[in-house]
Amino acid sequence: MKLTSDAIARAALAALNEVGLDGLTMRVLAKELGVQAPTLYWHVKNKQELLDAMADLLAAEATEGLEAPRRDETWQDWLVALAVRNRRTLLRYRDGARVAAGAYSAHPAVLRTVELILRTLQDAGFEPATAARAFPVILHYTIGFTIEEQARAGAAYERNPYAGGLRVDAERYPLTAGAAGDLYDEDTDANFEYGLRIVLSGISGLVGHGDRSLGM
Repeated sequence: MKLTSDAIARAALAALNEVGLDGLTMRVLAKELGVQAPTLYWHVKNKQELLDAMADLLAAEATEGLEAPRRDETWQDWLVALAVRNRRTLLRYRDGARVAAGAYSAHPAVLRTVELILRTLQDAGFEPATAARAFPVILHYTIGFTIEEQARAGAAYERNPYAGGLRVDAERYPLTAGAAGDLYDEDTDANFEYGLRIVLSGISGLVGHGDRSLGM
């Protein structure tokens, strides 16, 4: 196999499920590839550059075959479907959301996706600047939700600490006790989409308005 930054990033993603992000060192990665660790630095300068390359692969996987909304598809439903695809991709890899967090990318797959999102939002009536500020909110929600989700399934816990519900003094915290089933519902798929719809509901109010609508 020819050693390239792309090949190194693919090997790193494959190793994630075994060692996690904290255990993913250049030494471990070099062993997986059958080379000496210094050799890797000819292709990736440091750990962050490796993470960026890994995030590029995650983005390409999540958006493979992505097209503009169908004629009968709302922009909200299209963005929900895109966010769901992104989350599912991140969940395929241990610490996948942590890899994506803060990554820099000019990968063609990423740029094409951004272009489609901006075009979709502008076609829906968003001002260009508003569209550019609104869509990262969806990305940040997706990554943040998934980081939290993966943390609860991490090695630090033998089991999800919320799996059995929340034990709370109902007399002292009546509202929390009454809402515990919804606050800590284990159906993370439903919780993710519900929260996403809340975010999109807020963004919908910006259609046809610029930043002045937020008092800016």
